[in-house]
Amino acid sequence: MDKTKKNLFELTNCSLQQYRDTRKLPVSVLLDNVRSMHNVGSVFRTSDAFLISEVILCGITGTPPHSEITKTALGAEESVRWRYEENALHTVENMKKEGWLICVLEQAHGSIPLNDFLPSADEKYLLVAGNEVEGVSQKIVDLADIILEIPQHGVKHSLNVSVSVGISLWHLTAHLQQDC
Repeated sequence: MDKTKKNLFELTNCSLQQYRDTRKLPVSVLLDNVRSMHNVGSVFRTSDAFLISEVILCGITGTPPHSEITKTALGAEESVRWRYEENALHTVENMKKEGWLICVLEQAHGSIPLNDFLPSADEKYLLVAGNEVEGVSQKIVDLADIILEIPQHGVKHSLNVSVSVGISLWHLTAHLQQDC
């Protein structure tokens, strides 16, 4: 068995233009008042890896260009489609009207363990993640079609928002995956 690490040429899946032209998965991410630019950059990088349709940055969430976003995104803010919307609640309401299934990533009564949720290729999913301290606003949680919770067993009661988004996107897209 060859255990040699892959070089950069072997790791390159496609060019920036090929990526932009590739059909994306029916999954978008909305960040509700995420304050850390590093978390934002990490969500961009993860979204690039999983062919996410769009990242929507709301409220106080920082936007590119920003050096701290670029530091963790490593250029994914150039490949992943994104937009800024000041009001997360209105954006979620509008996307729900457009037929998006609203999946809030939150610890709440009535949540579904992420590992029990199986997405359908017939749906469009908006994954909403919230502020590092306050989480997703309760008004958005109230609009959710599904509340997803990552089961945890340690002393700490939460994960970093970018880690939570990464785990959730991997789970969602593993059932919807396509190649670049």
